[in-house]
Amino acid sequence: MAIRGARILVAGATGDIGSALAERLAGLGAVTALAGRDPDRLAGVRERCGPGPSRTVDAWDLDGAEGTAAWAARQLDGLDAVVVCVGVVAFGPVGEIGEAVAEQVMAVNALAPMAILRSASTHVFPGGLLAAVTGTVARSAPAGMADYAAAKAALATWPPSGRRELRRSGVGVLEIFLPHVESGFAGRAVTGTAPALPPGVTVAQAVDTIVEGMRTDAWVMGPAESKRGTS
Repeated sequence: MAIRGARILVAGATGDIGSALAERLAGLGAVTALAGRDPDRLAGVRERCGPGPSRTVDAWDLDGAEGTAAWAARQLDGLDAVVVCVGVVAFGPVGEIGEAVAEQVMAVNALAPMAILRSASTHVFPGGLLAAVTGTVARSAPAGMADYAAAKAALATWPPSGRRELRRSGVGVLEIFLPHVESGFAGRAVTGTAPALPPGVTVAQAVDTIVEGMRTDAWVMGPAESKRGTS
C-alpha cells in the first residue's frame, strides 16, 4: 500500500514500538489516528505526529478495544490501514502465574488485538491493510513465559484465517512476528523477571520491518523471513 496520504490507525501508540511506528508513518506522509493506554505519552506522540485524532484505550477493556476502529474511521472519514501493536508480558514458572495475570496476558495480547482487527475488517477500504504484531515467541515457546507465548500464538492464528476470509474484499492481512526488541518492554512485566534473552533488534529495526511489510504485499514479515502473495 502507499503510505503517503493513507489514513492509518495505530493501536498501542504509547508503547515503544507503536509510538516509533506512528511517528515514522506520520513522517512518511500518513494521517494517523492514535490509540494508547498512557494519556500523557499519547499526548506527546500526537504532538510529534502532527494533526489527527487520539484516544485513550486500555487493551484490557475489550469493549473499548472493539470500538477503536469505528472511532478512527469516523474521525478520519475512512481507514486505509490498522496496525495493532499492543502487548504485555509476564514471566515465571507455569505453576506460579496466577489466574488474574493469565487473564490479563491473554486479553491484552490476543483478545483485544482480535477485537480491533475484527471491527477494523468492516471499516478498512478495499486495497487496505490489517496488521498485527505477534512475535517469534509464538513459534519458539520458551520456558518461563508459557502464558505470554500462548497468547501470542493465539493472535498469530488470526491473520492467515482472516486473510482467507477477506481476500475477495481486497483487504490484506499482515502478521509481523518480531524477535526480542531492545526496548523497555521486558522490564515492565506484570509479574516476574525476564530470563537471559538473546541480543535483540532495535526499535528502529522493528519499525523498518513493519513499514516494509505495509509497503509490499507481504503476508508475514519477520527477522529472517517474508512471505508474499495476493492477500
